[in-house]
Amino acid sequence: MHRDRFYTLSASCPDQVGIIARVSGFIAENGGWILESSFHADDLTGRYFMRIEIKADSLPFLLAEFRERFKREVGEPLQMDWRIADSAVKKRVVLMVSKQEHCLYDLLARWQSKELEIEIPCVISNHDTFKGFVEWHGIPFIQVPVNKDNKAAAYAEIQRIFEDVRGDTMVLARYMQILSPELCEALAGKILNIHHSFLPSFVGAKPYHQAYERGVKLIGATCHYVTSELDQGPIIEQDVIRIDHSDAPEDMVRYGKDIEKTVLARGLRYHLEDRVLVHGNKTIVFR
Repeated sequence: MHRDRFYTLSASCPDQVGIIARVSGFIAENGGWILESSFHADDLTGRYFMRIEIKADSLPFLLAEFRERFKREVGEPLQMDWRIADSAVKKRVVLMVSKQEHCLYDLLARWQSKELEIEIPCVISNHDTFKGFVEWHGIPFIQVPVNKDNKAAAYAEIQRIFEDVRGDTMVLARYMQILSPELCEALAGKILNIHHSFLPSFVGAKPYHQAYERGVKLIGATCHYVTSELDQGPIIEQDVIRIDHSDAPEDMVRYGKDIEKTVLARGLRYHLEDRVLVHGNKTIVFR
């Protein structure tokens, strides 16, 4: 990560001749200094993807004017889907948790040590298990109980809280409830989940027990975007660990917690750094 302030341009458009020349030419013509660039052409879909970091003080105008000029001179002519983020603006991440602590503890430790340069406006839970722990960190803890009779109201309240605290991203840090389709649609591309299996295998509840019954030799974890279809959203990051016949389901759960923490942290970092571009049910991740 660069120490100086920079802008991150993430974009995709129909593949064609001259995309890089058009974009880099626009930056160069305005005195822009490119710090990092990544590109990918998808031959099967005819789509082109890019991510470029530009040193902020190398440009003669502010971000608002940059956006307007880029839209007019590059974005519209290339039929481009694009966004520009400012490294000086910390992303606001709302954490969701139930009764398992390992992912919550890990993310708060990374936040407290400034490994994750984010703001956490609140932690939301359907239980009060971690109220004292979260508040000890100086972060508001909000309990929103969820049961079979109040789900629509509960998820409407969660969306209201997210919008009130001006959240950018929601992270399900082992939040063991299925979000409503309405919430998934309202926050599409903004909700990340950690699933404790190597998707698409073993979706739903107790995947380690499913893996034990199947006799697999590798178990893993998957960080993905949340959609209304359970555990089927675009995958951001995955990892695995080897096991053998002597490992019981309880052993797999213990091993898996380490993978879950690292995969969620990596996936969240890629998302926060605008390294992830979603294309259908797939992602392009510029590491």
